[in-house]
Amino acid sequence: MLLVLFKKFLGKRQSHDSSDMPDTPERKVMQIQNGNIRLRNQFITDYQPYVAKVTSRFCKRYIDPSRDDEFSIALGAFNEAINQFSPESGRSFLSFSETVIRRRLIDFIRKESRFTGQIPYSSFEVEDDEDSIVNPVEIHQAIEQYEKEKTIEERQSEIMDFNRCLLEFGISFSDLVEVSPKHSDSREALFTIGALLARNQTMMSIVLTKKMLPIKELLDQVNVSRKTLERNRKFIIAVALIYSGPYPYLKNYLSIPEAQPGEE
Repeated sequence: MLLVLFKKFLGKRQSHDSSDMPDTPERKVMQIQNGNIRLRNQFITDYQPYVAKVTSRFCKRYIDPSRDDEFSIALGAFNEAINQFSPESGRSFLSFSETVIRRRLIDFIRKESRFTGQIPYSSFEVEDDEDSIVNPVEIHQAIEQYEKEKTIEERQSEIMDFNRCLLEFGISFSDLVEVSPKHSDSREALFTIGALLARNQTMMSIVLTKKMLPIKELLDQVNVSRKTLERNRKFIIAVALIYSGPYPYLKNYLSIPEAQPGEE
């Protein structure tokens, strides 16, 4: 209650002596609401990192402002919060904007995941800090479904990117199926060679620039024949590319073990 009264006191004082007021987000928002369009644009630009942080925290993953739709939704919600904010509420602007962002993201997730509850969850409904009815069970399931769909989308994107990378080496997925070792021991041995290759910057530089397997250099590092390396060239290159590239789903799918200290 004292904090509310103090903020109201500051609000009243602002109209009489605004020059002594600190340059707070609340003061800037009031100036924007009074028609300062230029300040609005700058204010939104300055707080984009804050919006990205709030969005990432809500989605429980890193949000890329340049490509994730969630950031655009959140940025629009931040602009909406500027229009709706009132200092009389007793809340800080950033706290209020986070609530608006969270609500708009929930609406977005519900729409994107096309979630429709089959079970009545009305008994779980509660009031949030804005006295609005929310259903935590429904929201949780909507987010869970949304994250599943995002995972599928990201996995497909990762596979397409890896396929493009392979084509630069004249390798296709069908090639990998054909050359994949039938015996698990042989397969694990090639995984080890691919991992070693990926961790060696000199050899990987040859792979990436010359689009070839550095057989001579590998022979100094591994206890296999030249013929084995030549016969499994495509497989080893593919494994090295997965190890060294941004392919977490493929690593998990192939059960590629993490490199151990001192292996190299």
